Amino acid sequence: MRRFLIDTDTASDDAVALLMALRTEGVKVEAITVVAGNVPLEQGVQNALYTVERSGVDAPVYRGLAKPLLRPLRTARFCHGQDGMGDIGLPLAGRIPAAGNGVDAIIDTIRRFAGQITLVTLGPLTNVAVAVLKEPSIAGMVKECVVMGGIGLGHGNVVPAAEYNIWVDPEAAKIVFAAGFPITMVGWDVSRRYAAFGPEDAEKLRAISPLGEFVVSIQKAMRVFCIEKLKQDGFDLPDPIAMAVAIDPNVAVRAERLHVDVETKGELTSGETVVDHLGITGHPPNANVVLDASRERFLSVLHSALRD
Repeated sequence: MRRFLIDTDTASDDAVALLMALRTEGVKVEAITVVAGNVPLEQGVQNALYTVERSGVDAPVYRGLAKPLLRPLRTARFCHGQDGMGDIGLPLAGRIPAAGNGVDAIIDTIRRFAGQITLVTLGPLTNVAVAVLKEPSIAGMVKECVVMGGIGLGHGNVVPAAEYNIWVDPEAAKIVFAAGFPITMVGWDVSRRYAAFGPEDAEKLRAISPLGEFVVSIQKAMRVFCIEKLKQDGFDLPDPIAMAVAIDPNVAVRAERLHVDVETKGELTSGETVVDHLGITGHPPNANVVLDASRERFLSVLHSALRD
């Protein structure tokens, strides 16, 4: 049994990633911690609880931090809808999270299963940064840490130089990348190339099962954003392809050990993941940066999780 700890700012693509982990045989989700990001914290908590309920598998959901370390929260409701789940009328209120806070849940879960936890981050890294500041030893207790965030190659999806999760709280990301976690970074560039769903692809996904219908329906707002702002012909699923890499490492067909730092002060580049592809800084590598992925293996992991 593989043990997962998932930190998420639950919106439409996060929900799909949660379903993948919860419904994959051989994976046990020990805890889900929620951070403010795509939506404000309380909405993210409700979205996570609703998704767990839809999965049919139990996992505790903890309320984490409500804002970035040093900056005001800048949500992605412009992309995911006001409720983060496509504004399709889901009953996203009234559920009660587990007692305790997300930062302590991260520390406690990693300690309890030292050397066994796959930590998957799907949102801003605020919760994880505070956890490692509070207890630095946890970085060395994690088996692996898969980060959906940043850009390995190419350009950003919220500003030209940065991907949303890192842009929202670059100070937190800088802490996490420097902390010693065994990081695999799956940037938005990977999703854009290997996890995009045009109309035909979306209909195939919808036809798998009621959960497939759910997965496509909650991308309603995302689809509009991707078509109008990102010049795609449908939506893409960044968090699910990162989760697929965590579930099946062979989804990543090319990854390189590189040094990654995070820009926190640039006027135009705040939140940029600065990837040293040529080793010109002389800094030792601190992450496996995924550069190419197998769409076929990604779809296999996704489809398997959604089948009845």
